[in-house]
Amino acid sequence: MRPVILKLFLPIVCIVIALQTHAQTCTGSLGDPVINQDFGSGTGQGSALAAGITTLTYTNSNCPQDGQYTISNNLSGANNCHVTWQNVVTDHTGNPNGYMMIINASAQPSIFFTQTANNLCPNTTYEFSSYILNLITLAASGPGVSEPNIVFSIETASGQVLATDNTGVIPSTSNPQWNKYGVFFTTPANVTDVVVKMTNVAPGGNGNDLILDDITFRACGPIIASGFASVSGSASQQLCEGSTANYSLKAGVIGNNNPAYQWQTNNGNGWTDLSGETANSYNAFFINAIPGVYQYRVAVGNSSNISSVNCRVYSQPLTVTVTALPVVPPIPPQTLCYGSTLQLTASGGTSYIWSGPNLPPTSVNPLVINNVSAANSGTYNVQAFDANNCASAPVQTIITVTPQITAAIRKDTTICAGESVQLNASGGLYYEWIPGTGLNNSTVPNPVAAPSVTTTYHVTISNGGCVDTTKSVTITVNQPPVANAGSDLTIFEGQAVRLNGSDSGDKIISTTWTPATALNDPGILTPIASPRDSITYTLTVVSQNCGIAISKVFVAVFKKITIPNTFSPNNDGINDIWDIKALVTYPACSVVIYNRYGQKVYQSTGYPKPWDGTSNNSPLPGGTYYYIIDLKNNTPKLAGWVVIVR
Repeated sequence: MRPVILKLFLPIVCIVIALQTHAQTCTGSLGDPVINQDFGSGTGQGSALAAGITTLTYTNSNCPQDGQYTISNNLSGANNCHVTWQNVVTDHTGNPNGYMMIINASAQPSIFFTQTANNLCPNTTYEFSSYILNLITLAASGPGVSEPNIVFSIETASGQVLATDNTGVIPSTSNPQWNKYGVFFTTPANVTDVVVKMTNVAPGGNGNDLILDDITFRACGPIIASGFASVSGSASQQLCEGSTANYSLKAGVIGNNNPAYQWQTNNGNGWTDLSGETANSYNAFFINAIPGVYQYRVAVGNSSNISSVNCRVYSQPLTVTVTALPVVPPIPPQTLCYGSTLQLTASGGTSYIWSGPNLPPTSVNPLVINNVSAANSGTYNVQAFDANNCASAPVQTIITVTPQITAAIRKDTTICAGESVQLNASGGLYYEWIPGTGLNNSTVPNPVAAPSVTTTYHVTISNGGCVDTTKSVTITVNQPPVANAGSDLTIFEGQAVRLNGSDSGDKIISTTWTPATALNDPGILTPIASPRDSITYTLTVVSQNCGIAISKVFVAVFKKITIPNTFSPNNDGINDIWDIKALVTYPACSVVIYNRYGQKVYQSTGYPKPWDGTSNNSPLPGGTYYYIIDLKNNTPKLAGWVVIVR
C-alpha cells in the first residue's frame, strides 16, 4: 500500500493507520526537528543514551555483543572486532568525529529507540525518520543471515497507533551505504504529544546488525519554492564588503493558495523570525556590507499556528555571502639601476590590475618591465580581485630608477710642479678617485689635484649599487727648470777653461750664459771661457711653461807673476822698491823674506805695498836675501833670491 500524504494545514477528519513496506519519507518541505538525535561528536566512545530511549544495553567497547549498542565515531580497522561488519569511518554526514549508534541486535525483535515529541500542532503533517546502515558485509550475507527490518511507529501517549511503516529488509551492500527511512502522518485535532518508536522486527543472533544516525521528528509540508527576484530565481547571491544592495526574496507554496508566511534570518547565531515580515516576499538591505554569510528562509504554516516553531516548515535557505575584500600585503619600494628589470608581485587575490608611470592598466602579475629608465620611476598601484570580482583597496609602491651613468671627465692636462688643477667628473651620484695622492678630496666629483709627478687618476662613477663606470685622466707634471753653472774656476792670465754648466727640468727651450765676454758660444752649457780678468758668468735656463732658473760661476784669472832679483833702495827714484808686478791681484797671498842666516826679515799678507828693503823700519844692508811667496791659490810656492844693492 502506498502512503496517503495529507496536505499541510488541512483539518484531518479521520486517522489513517497503514502498515507499509519500504518506509517513506517526506518529499515536501521540512520544519526544524522537534526530536533531533544525532548522538553528538567527539573522540573515543560516546556516552550512553538517556534512560528510556532504548531497550539495548550500552557498552563502551566498539565490539557490542547481541543485545548491546555503543556510541562511536569510527568502526574500522582495529576498532572493528567483527569481520562480518563493514568498515565505517564517518557518520552519514561525513564528519570524522560524528558519533553513531552501533547496534548488535537482540536475538528477539525489540524496540531499540523510543522518544516523545511534545507541543505539536493539530492537523499538521510530521515526518519521523532516521539514516540507517546495514553493517553486514555483502560477502557475509546470504541464507541464514538476518538483515535489518525496521518498523517506524507513531503513537499517542496512551499507546494508540497513529501511523506505522517499515523499511522492509535492508540489504547488505558491497560498501557502507547510508539510506534514509521513515514515516509521516498528520496529527488529529486533539493530539499535541506523540511517542515515536523504532523496532527491529528481524531476529538477531546471526546478522541483523546496523548503525543509526540523525533520528529526527519534524513537520512535513508542501514544497516551498523560493529564490532571489522570483520563486525560481537563484538561491544565492554574492556581495563585496562595503557594498550597498537591495535584494528581493520571493517565496511560494506549491499546491496551497493561502498559507501563512514568516521570514527568518540566520547570521551565524541560529534562525530568528524577522518581525513583521509575513508576506511572500522580503527585501534584504545591505549598506556598507560587513563580511559574513547571511541566510534567509521563509516559514510556512496555518495562520493559527505559524508562530509555533514545531508546527511550520521551511524553505531552503537563500544565502547572501558578503565577501571580505582581498587584502594586498604591502609591496616594498625599490631602487633600481638604469637598464635593469623591474618585477612587482602582488598577492591576496585571484587577479590583479597594475598601473603606473607610462604604463596602461594591465592584468599581468607579476608585473615585469625590462630595461627600465627614468621614465619608469614613480608610483605604481595595484588592485587585487577575488573570484567574485571584489576589489581590494589600491596598494601603492614607489619605484626609483637611478639615472643612467653618462660619465664625463676633464681632458688630460699639463701643469708645472707645485701647481694645482681641478679635476671634473659628472654623470653619477658617487665618486671615488684612485690614487688619492695629491688630491684634496678623493670622493667628490671635482677634487683639486696637486701631484708632484705625472699621475693618472682613475675615477669610479656610481649611481648607488648600479654598474659602475670608470674614467681616467692623466695630469702631466712638468718639473721646473734648474740651472747649475758649476763650481767656481781659476785660470791664469792667458789660459782658457770650459764652464761646467748643466740644467734639468721639462720643456727646456733655451740656455744662455751672460755676459758673453770671452766665451766661444754663450748658448751652450759648456762653452770655453778665456777671460783676461776675473769674471762672474750667469747661466739662465728657460722652460716652455715653468719659468726661468739662473746660476752663477766665478772665474778667477790670476795675473802672471814676474819677480825681479834685484833693487836698489837708495831713494834716487829708480828701482827703489822690490816691485812684483800683478802680486797685488793675489790679496790672500803670503810673502816671507829671510836673510842668509835664515832669519825672517819681512812678512806680509797680500802685497798692497812693495817691500822697500827694510826690516822693522830699519834699512837692511845690501846683500842677498831669500823669499818664499805663497799665492794661496793651490799653486806651488814661489821661492828664490833677491839682491839689495846699496
